[in-house]
Amino acid sequence: MTSEVMGLTHIFDAGGQSGKLTLVLPYGQLTGSSTIGGRTVNASTEGLSDPLIKAAINLYGAPALSLDEFKNYQQDLIVGASLAASVPWGMYDDNQLMNVGANRWFIQPGLGISKALGPWRLELAGAGIFYTSNTNFIGDNSLSQNPVYSTQTHAIYYFQNTAWISVDATYFTGGQSYVNGNPISGNQENWRFGTTMSYPINKHNSVRLSASAGEYSRTNNSYDLYGISWQYRFGGGL
Repeated sequence: MTSEVMGLTHIFDAGGQSGKLTLVLPYGQLTGSSTIGGRTVNASTEGLSDPLIKAAINLYGAPALSLDEFKNYQQDLIVGASLAASVPWGMYDDNQLMNVGANRWFIQPGLGISKALGPWRLELAGAGIFYTSNTNFIGDNSLSQNPVYSTQTHAIYYFQNTAWISVDATYFTGGQSYVNGNPISGNQENWRFGTTMSYPINKHNSVRLSASAGEYSRTNNSYDLYGISWQYRFGGGL
């Protein structure tokens, strides 16, 4: 699967603490095969995937600051919370086994902490994803899924030019799926490890590279993931 993603983030003052609102618009191309009733089915599709809306607010340690104030800000301990929702507006055909849209909502609450130690930032976060049912799965079938619970940690090193590099680890479990109440998959349990690097080109632009790999999977669905993104910052006196 490959995808192209456009995201827009707005930073705001949330009762004296900093917050941000993010909109993500993905476009995906999906090709694969699956075995149904002993027969292998090949399929491919592409189109707009489900948009994602995410709000995040720092609860402690990261007050809302102007650009001039932020230049002198020194991080210590930050505690924050987030809430994300996937909106089922992506392309979906109930006659196809594979789709880039899921035809269902999910809600993802999360909580995280970040601690500064010199040029290092140590982060730990946890989240749960809760799904509604897809009542048009391959016709009039109903696809449901148990929640997926995850935790992730990052060790980030900041260079003097504000470039940074991180080592990342993610663990998630849950997500058993059912069709019409009958289980079609087992409980997931996965470990993933990766790295991310962000490099500033100037005060407005930066480039970010990322890679991750599955190191353990109970259900044999490990995969490698590579990404490149360009970020443009504007507003706020930049």
